[in-house]
Amino acid sequence: MMKKVEAIIKPFKLDDVRESLAEIGITGMTVLEVKGFGRQKGHTELYRGAEYMVDFLPKVKIELVIQDELLDRAIEVIVDTARTGKIGDGKIFVTEIERVIRIRTGEENEEAV
Repeated sequence: MMKKVEAIIKPFKLDDVRESLAEIGITGMTVLEVKGFGRQKGHTELYRGAEYMVDFLPKVKIELVIQDELLDRAIEVIVDTARTGKIGDGKIFVTEIERVIRIRTGEENEEAV
């Protein structure tokens, strides 16, 4: 079985997380620039003397598809590396993957990852 790990983290932590994952053998990932808010609820900014609310804050979403045996270690690495201890550090979501196909070769599942 394989799992999909989606981690939403602060943008300045991306390189550290990528390097930490590479150290445990995870090199393939998809990275998206996203915006969102949770308990952080945005913040106010000043523009030309007027204050306005910024509801959505910039985040980075990392997506990995990994084998089950790497899951706990990958989560541990992401949490340890991305944590600042301040609100807005992010979240990790884990889902099961039924099937993976590499388009170029037709390889499936573990061979395709």
